[in-house]
Amino acid sequence: MSDSLPIHVVLPDLLAALRAGSNAVLVAPPGAGKTTAVAPALLGEGWCTGEILLLSPRRLAARAAGERMAALAGEQVGQTFGYATRMDSKRSSATRVTVVTEGIFVNRIQADPELAGVSAVLFDEVHERSLDSDFGLALALDAQAALRPDLRLVAMSATLDGARFSDLMGGAPAIESEGRSWPLELRHIGRNAEARIEDSMTAALRTALRDAEGGVLAFLPGVAEIERTAERLGDVPGAVVHKLHGSLEPGAQRAAISADPQGRRKIVLATSIAETSLTLDGIRVVVDSGLARRPRYDRAAGMTRLVTERASQAAVTQRAGRAARQGPGVAYRLWEEAATAGLPRFDPPEILEADLSALVLDCALWGVSDPRDLNWLDPPPQAAVSEARKRLGSLEALDESGRPTAHGKAVAGLPLPPRLGHMLVRAAERGMAGTAAQIAVLLGERGLGGNDPDLELRLRRWRNERGPRAENARRLAQRWAKLVGDDGAGDPAACVALAFPDRIAKRRDASGETWASAGGRGFKLDPTSSLARAEWLAVAETQGMAAGARILSAAPIDPAEVESLFADRIETRRSVRFDPTTGRIEALRERRLGAIRLSSGPDSAANPAEIEKALLEGVREHGLTLLPWSDTAQALRTRAAYTGNDSLSDARLLAELDEWLPGLLAGKRRLDAVEGLTNALNNLLGWDGQKALDRLAPARFETPEGSTYAIDYAAEGGPTVEVRVQALYGLDTHPTLGDGTPLVLSLTSPAGRPIQTTRDLPGFWKGSWAAVAKEMRGRYPRHPWPEDPAAASATLRTKKADARGAGPR
Repeated sequence: MSDSLPIHVVLPDLLAALRAGSNAVLVAPPGAGKTTAVAPALLGEGWCTGEILLLSPRRLAARAAGERMAALAGEQVGQTFGYATRMDSKRSSATRVTVVTEGIFVNRIQADPELAGVSAVLFDEVHERSLDSDFGLALALDAQAALRPDLRLVAMSATLDGARFSDLMGGAPAIESEGRSWPLELRHIGRNAEARIEDSMTAALRTALRDAEGGVLAFLPGVAEIERTAERLGDVPGAVVHKLHGSLEPGAQRAAISADPQGRRKIVLATSIAETSLTLDGIRVVVDSGLARRPRYDRAAGMTRLVTERASQAAVTQRAGRAARQGPGVAYRLWEEAATAGLPRFDPPEILEADLSALVLDCALWGVSDPRDLNWLDPPPQAAVSEARKRLGSLEALDESGRPTAHGKAVAGLPLPPRLGHMLVRAAERGMAGTAAQIAVLLGERGLGGNDPDLELRLRRWRNERGPRAENARRLAQRWAKLVGDDGAGDPAACVALAFPDRIAKRRDASGETWASAGGRGFKLDPTSSLARAEWLAVAETQGMAAGARILSAAPIDPAEVESLFADRIETRRSVRFDPTTGRIEALRERRLGAIRLSSGPDSAANPAEIEKALLEGVREHGLTLLPWSDTAQALRTRAAYTGNDSLSDARLLAELDEWLPGLLAGKRRLDAVEGLTNALNNLLGWDGQKALDRLAPARFETPEGSTYAIDYAAEGGPTVEVRVQALYGLDTHPTLGDGTPLVLSLTSPAGRPIQTTRDLPGFWKGSWAAVAKEMRGRYPRHPWPEDPAAASATLRTKKADARGAGPR
């Protein structure tokens, strides 16, 4: 192997540290050679009698590292040096150094905590702080402490906070390499914020191709932007355009990394996959959009969504450094120089933002009920851990005490996230694990079968695709199906529904644009999609805000299939609702799958107690005016208010509603049918209260003639009684209430027409009565109109009737 790499200067220090202890931290800038030089250097150490595992954050980088080390050793990959990724593997019994992705390492140490036959584990690019990297290191440290004190662990990175990792790894020595320094020129060219990024990138690329020499590496946020930029750029004379992202065929990825065999100038349009680990031959120019697309877990929605955001300062530094890996370079940045300080310093650790379902399940199987008990650089948030436990409970992977169930152990034994593992196990029970495994591959591998949201269409296309990537994916699906002992076919939509029961969605409008999900979230779909014609969808992937996330992939599902799959989750709910506009109860019976209503109708067998409760709450919420108060009941409340007794006030009646109203609601479905309100009020007053009220504010006024009249305590002028003046003959004092308040007398003629209102009846007799009597004699000559009414006999009869002594006086 070549010893010209900067890393070789510090390798003796690293080897000495690992002879003296079990752990070390290696800080080496890009281009120093740590990825391909450290593992081979360890093979000759006396303690290194077994395999070395080199962890890489990406499949592309893992494969490239394995192939590069093999080439430097003059071997074919798969001999001394090999690699293992989810889709591809090149290793043999002779392999001593295996480059593996971080997820594969987590699965391996879970299956074999002692890591039998492994002498060292090298964690490359740990500064990226992926969840699998952090978790793998936590498990390795735990295994080292309990089972394998001889196991060597090395954390390696270009931008590592060495002190933090050194502390985490028990005070491990930190070795730093200065690396190889080539001049790098930064050119900040800015861009129009209103322009599409692919238009700005195309213009910047043309500038770079004209003004700078060497291959060009352009960083774009995602595959769609790469495709649109390539389309706009077109053919470039004397140059070849490559695309570089995770969903490409391995051959296309190798071509983007390697020097062009025809010696043409390379233009590589890449995602952030090219930020670290890889050395791209011939690259001297970087054009950076300053954007990155990263998964962000929306805890409120319970889903991970891809977000395009500004790249961090650490990321743009890594990107620019790609131009100076093999010689002097130049980096064009599509932002103003002053804006760099406003970029976030680092990408946040994935553990602080990710769905922790797999982590919590793996920890439970490891024997750690609380993941926070392991050694972490940043411990997982408690809220995220609690949410993950809840989700795993709904997947039947954890029991109520947080221990893994038999189903959970089966799910965790699969190299899949818990939702997809749950799908595969449950699908196997229904004889359709073959289809479920294919769905799992489709959801994990972008681009297979195209990018249509219709998963069934993608599945059909992929099954007919040719090429290494499609074939490797099919073999992977077959391996997964065999893990659960079944390769049967079934309904793709049913498989999706098993994995994502909360995303079963029902169409809400005729266009198929808006959808309601069982989990309560609203989804949106392009109405021109073939899926828009379906009534129900099993939704697998969404993107965007929780309130209206866009459906990225789904499959139409028959309502009968939904009923069959989730019979145990469908609830029959009886609801009783009070309608304040009518004062009536609406009793409904409905069947629901989560937030989706399957059917509904009137409920004739509604619970009487629920009806009474709804009526009671209706009055409590909307007020006492909804009750059918009689005039007598209203008058009773008015009299009580007049005396200062608040026991019948709105406030007291509402406060004590539970004491007096429920008994009146029995058997009723509407408030206007309520009876007995006056009796209820009297019961609230009690015997003594009624007597006091009758004394202080009597309900009626009795005249000398013997007739009675209701007293209006709500009258504007005070307590008032309307009475025929003839009924008051013989009364020489003004009537008063129990508290001495004069009663307002509204005096009327025999025909009920107003004559006079007075608070001084004797004064009226002596004053204006003479004029009134004169007028009344002319209008009502048959009735008596005495000169001195105070000395006359009260009567309501005519003079003739009085003479005969007949009828009421």
